[in-house]
Parts: sequence; C-alpha cells; structure tokens
Amino acid sequence: MRTLHVKDEGALAAAVTALRAGEVVVVPTDTVYGVAALPDIAGAVDRIYRAKDRPKQLHLPVLAASIDQVRRLGVEFTDTATALATQWWPGPLTLAFGFSAHTTPPHWLAARDEVAVRIPQNDFLLTLMECTGVLVVTSANRHGEPTSPSAQGAGLHLSPHVTLVIDGGTLDSSPSTLVNVHSPVATIEREGAIPRHDLASALGHSA
Repeated sequence: MRTLHVKDEGALAAAVTALRAGEVVVVPTDTVYGVAALPDIAGAVDRIYRAKDRPKQLHLPVLAASIDQVRRLGVEFTDTATALATQWWPGPLTLAFGFSAHTTPPHWLAARDEVAVRIPQNDFLLTLMECTGVLVVTSANRHGEPTSPSAQGAGLHLSPHVTLVIDGGTLDSSPSTLVNVHSPVATIEREGAIPRHDLASALGHSA
C-alpha cells in the first residue's frame, strides 16, 4: 500500500491513474477519510464493498466537484435542494436526490430511485474530481466501525483492497449531515457536522 501526502508532487496524478485503472483510493475529505472509486467501473465499486464488508443493498454515496457535475447525474433539483446547496456546498451536507423525469441518469444509477450526493470542501478532492468526474466515496472503515482520523489507520482498516492512500493529515470524526430532498417534505436523516437545528431552521420546521 502506497501513501502520498496531498502536497507531494505527483500525488494528484497518482490518484487519477489509480482510479482510472479501477483501483480504490483512500482520500481526505472535509469530514472523515473516504474510500473512492470511479462509479462506471463496476469492478472498482465492488472492491469498495469487499473492502468495507458492506451489504450490497446499501448504496454508495457520490461526491462531485461542482453543481454541473451533480446535475449531470439526472437528479431533480427542487427549490429546497437548491436553497440547501447554495448555503452549504461545498461543505459537509449530503443531499439524497430523486431523479428528474426529463433527464436520463448515467447507466450506473439506472437501477436506483435516489442517490446521495455532496460537494466536499477539500481542495485536493475537488481538483481530483475535476480530472476524473464524480466519484463514489464512502467512509474509509469497515462497515459499522469508526473511521480512523489518520490516513495510515484508514488504509490499514481496508487493506489489502486499497493500493493508494492520500494523506491529508488528521481529520475530524464527524460525518456529513444527510437530508433527503426526494420526499415531498425534506427530512433530516442523519445529523452530522451541520447541527440539526441549523438545518431545521433553513428548512422552515422544528428540529
């Protein structure tokens, strides 16, 4: 398992090369360490499930570098979703979207009725996704276990399935806050880095 720091020369190129080769890579986010793969490479996505021992029925979230990348997923951008994204993206807010009837999602989302997406506030990761497009990224831990705050620990938890670890230093242990904007009334499904009362205020209802 190879480890490179985000400031190392060649770290970005190494991550792009590994992902395009169908490998999975541990990357820093603005919350916890994540394990990333290109979603249109089926073998790579399967490798994330094996590394985490994650049940296949639990879909993986998607990270994007821009609103344009999110829209190209074919999601339905409701007024509520737009308001929340405007206030907290880039940042630790995950939105669970339904799909628009007027667009066609990419083939790897064809069997799903919603997808959880966010734009992280992490310069390395944003630059990486400008090169690769959106990535499937989930916490770099075994399913049901805590995520290590260190890159080395995150990589060891997922060994031997991970070949490259990008070290971004010690990271906070708070995951993103998850809001479902697919249902008629937006619902806070998981409280994380953004407190429930902040989201409730923005959504116009009590926590």
